[in-house]
Amino acid sequence: MASLELEAALAAARAASEVIRAHYQRNPAVRLKADASPVTEADLRSEEVIRATLSERFPGYGFYGEETGRHAMGADNVWLVDPIDGTKAFVREIPFFSTQIALLRGGKLVLGVSSAPAFGELAWAEEGGGAWLNDRPVRVSRIASLGEAAISTGNLRSLAGSPRWQRFGRLVRAAGYLRGYGDFVHYHLLARGALEVVIESDVNILDIAALTVIVREAGGTFTDLAGSAIDLATTSVLATNGALHAEVLRALTN
Repeated sequence: MASLELEAALAAARAASEVIRAHYQRNPAVRLKADASPVTEADLRSEEVIRATLSERFPGYGFYGEETGRHAMGADNVWLVDPIDGTKAFVREIPFFSTQIALLRGGKLVLGVSSAPAFGELAWAEEGGGAWLNDRPVRVSRIASLGEAAISTGNLRSLAGSPRWQRFGRLVRAAGYLRGYGDFVHYHLLARGALEVVIESDVNILDIAALTVIVREAGGTFTDLAGSAIDLATTSVLATNGALHAEVLRALTN
């Protein structure tokens, strides 16, 4: 049975989907933020409806949004929200964008919703309740051989300029095959057992917070590229089916 928090997060994601669909493929106006990332009216409006929905049901919770920043971060419970993760894809009418909503409780991620309205997928999980994709329970694969494993990558710019790049190359040669699904897509694929490893080196916690919970509840392991736990300062990802995590981590660090 879904908690009231999960019900609220799902309601907020559905409300955001309505806003996003109304703007998608409508040639939205784009401006650049201070960090040179794009933002549209759909980003702003969808975060507004998410925040309104969550605040109405849980007024004492903090809120950290991609567009509106940090509010009451000292609260025991804080919502982490990216209304459109993948704005560049949204603007170019590529359906690989999503709404990400997570709940941080006492410093631990305990709930996640990943809604991709144009792609047609909705994933969610909360601690102890398993992971779900389009109303079906999902589980990571049991593949334990790197030679049979599929690796997916995204946001590798900083990795390409680091000593890990050669190690990554050796890892790719040892793996079954490599793809670059990126964004929410490869995490959904990992959670439902369609691939085994996701590697990213340039991320923001708002991009991955919800997906951390989903992969973990599907039986996977989710750390940064150094093997550290995910927190607000995380900027890289190593997510696996669990069986391959230690081997891939060694390959990238030794």
